[in-house]
Amino acid sequence: MAVTWKITNTEYTNDSDKGVIHAAWQASDSEVVGSGDAAKTHTGTVSGMESFTPDPSDSDYIAYESLDEATIVGWVKTLIGDDEVTRVGTKVAAQITESKTPSSAWGVPW
Repeated sequence: MAVTWKITNTEYTNDSDKGVIHAAWQASDSEVVGSGDAAKTHTGTVSGMESFTPDPSDSDYIAYESLDEATIVGWVKTLIGDDEVTRVGTKVAAQITESKTPSSAWGVPW
């Protein structure tokens, strides 16, 4: 299992530079338990949004049209830091564990 990070949307400035000011992200993973008709997929997902202050005069600035998802995921991970990236992965794993072995259930006793 490995957490997959993706960018679900961006907000950018409405000028010629189109600098990214917000990036919505999602980190998820899944585990299949069983096989055939009895297979069940257990998933975990954490999402968030980060804010950026684009500076077109910065030597590292990347034009909006040249951006790719991996670059923005890298920005997000750098911004939130290694500890938070680890916490996100832990939350995703905990959701999968809870799905596989629920600590509570819904129903009525009759």
